[in-house]
Amino acid sequence: AAAAPGKKITARLKRTLPVRGPQAPTLSELMRWYCLNTNTHGCRRIVVSRGRLRRLLWIVLTLSAVGLILWQCAELLMNYYSASVSVTVQFQKLPFPAVTICNINPYKYSAMKEYLYELDKETKKALETFYGFSEGKSKVRRSVDDWNSTGSDFFEQIPLLKVEDFSRTATELHSGQKRKIEGSVFHKDSSIVNSGDSNDIIGFQLCDANNSSECALYTFSSGVNAIQEWYKLHYMNIMAQIPLEIKEKLSYSAEDLLLTCFFDGLSCDKRHFTRFHHPLHGNCYTFNSGESGTILSTSTGGSEYGLQVVLYIDEADYNPFLVTSTGAKIMVHDQNEYPFIEDIGTEIETAAATSIGMHFTQSRKLSKPYSDCTETGADIPVENLYNKSYSLQICLHSCFQKAMVESCGCAQYAQPLPAGAEYCNYKKNPNWMYCYYRLHEKFVKEQLGCQQICKDACSFKEWALTTSIAQWPSVVSEDWMLRVLSWDKGQKLNKKLNKTDLANLMVFYKDLNERFISENPANTLVILLSNFGGQLGLWMSCSVVCVIEIVEVFFIDSLSIVLRRQWQRAKKWWSGRQQGRAAQATASDVERQGHENPACIDEDLPTFTTALRLPLPQDSPLPRTPPPNYSTLRLETAFTEQLPDTLELSQH
Repeated sequence: AAAAPGKKITARLKRTLPVRGPQAPTLSELMRWYCLNTNTHGCRRIVVSRGRLRRLLWIVLTLSAVGLILWQCAELLMNYYSASVSVTVQFQKLPFPAVTICNINPYKYSAMKEYLYELDKETKKALETFYGFSEGKSKVRRSVDDWNSTGSDFFEQIPLLKVEDFSRTATELHSGQKRKIEGSVFHKDSSIVNSGDSNDIIGFQLCDANNSSECALYTFSSGVNAIQEWYKLHYMNIMAQIPLEIKEKLSYSAEDLLLTCFFDGLSCDKRHFTRFHHPLHGNCYTFNSGESGTILSTSTGGSEYGLQVVLYIDEADYNPFLVTSTGAKIMVHDQNEYPFIEDIGTEIETAAATSIGMHFTQSRKLSKPYSDCTETGADIPVENLYNKSYSLQICLHSCFQKAMVESCGCAQYAQPLPAGAEYCNYKKNPNWMYCYYRLHEKFVKEQLGCQQICKDACSFKEWALTTSIAQWPSVVSEDWMLRVLSWDKGQKLNKKLNKTDLANLMVFYKDLNERFISENPANTLVILLSNFGGQLGLWMSCSVVCVIEIVEVFFIDSLSIVLRRQWQRAKKWWSGRQQGRAAQATASDVERQGHENPACIDEDLPTFTTALRLPLPQDSPLPRTPPPNYSTLRLETAFTEQLPDTLELSQH
């Protein structure tokens, strides 16, 4: 009983005195409490300053400081995700790269004539019709094997056309018949200046085999380009039907291509070269491929200590319609890199000595969040078809081949085969040409999504090449050199060599400087936090404790006040709803009792007389006036124990 007055006093104090701090009932009181108790001087000056002008000045200064802090912290965050580039140069023994060499002419024309008989015949007819070019009939007969046959029907379906005007009419160069042009027109040589004579425009038309109204006409300003493009289109169809074992025999062997070889001042031979078959370049040979487990290296720079080879090109056995230049293509690359020689290969001339000096550079970029590169390509949703380490080109070619198989039902000849697919050819896929050109158009316009999916590799090796060319052999040494080379290869060549059949190649390190370019984070987490602290101390005289205080007041406490208010409103609404329901229930009970009372069965309103007739409730006494409560007159001690001096007085 003694504790009851204390509880009452505490409850009354809570109701009357204002509550400060996190338990404040409103946000304005919370902000006032924060400004009076925070360590940031600007907020305190806003509250304690006298005069509106001074208070307004402190508000402006404080808000400006907060804005500067936010701006500087945003700059720090952006700078945190930047990288600095460092270049390191080392002088040491360097591993020699892989050097891939291909003849520009992929297959010996003398061995390919029987497979290309129909195609060459149609090409010569087109040249005769368009340019008046004539040639004696070839005595070589086309093979009658099923998989060799290209079928003349397909040449008739996709003939060369001469566009006479832009009225949607063209003339077939083979038959001279006119046909109407359907569908879109794509000019493939927009970079070449046209003479303005529409009669010089030739091309070919491709149509959808399933819908003859879906067609596209591809025109060329140059007749040479038009004939070559048309020839390559049918050429790929023919080669796709020839087995790989036969194509390897139709191309150049290592003994055919390589005449002499030296590396690091020592003689080398075909055992140091690895053959692989390229779809567009036939048999290619890679020096120092690393497949044997050993990678050659060099400890001395200069042309005398690199790779020196003399190549036999055999210009007389070139395909006249497929290639128009003579020489070889080479590519310097890493042992784990696929040689995209058709894209970035370097051409070397015949009757010339080509010297290629190298500078070796290794590059390393930071991955996310610093740049959008990939470490191994495992995070790229594209299957690697080349069985080599990831590169951007591998991803793009693999992505296009995958889209080709999905859209056209077959694979493009110039790229590796996906699992379960086969190369396109007329017999099984009569619609593949139209589908391929349409798909390639989307690929160039970046509409296939390959450019968006594929990313650069984070680390790669690069050999910067410097090329120089000199006439070779010289006039004074030509005679004896050709005689010696002919003698060395006499039994295999069965003819005297010509200097236009030879190419001299030298690949070497200009110096042994290995350049390593790497990206490093411009800022670490420690530096970032230090910069944050400096900005907060400079503009707001604030520390980490102050930041925690801001988080507590502006986020936790403010949120709790808002939620408490919402809870009180919901509670008040629920209480009002319950009281309303209780009032309605009471009113309905009274109304029900009035109708059931037999004293009120008449329809007249009750009077004082009828009210006296109402029966009293059972077991309830009659109402009477309550007796007075005399307990208020009783004296109670204020203390639990009586003092001794007052005890004696009470006894007397």
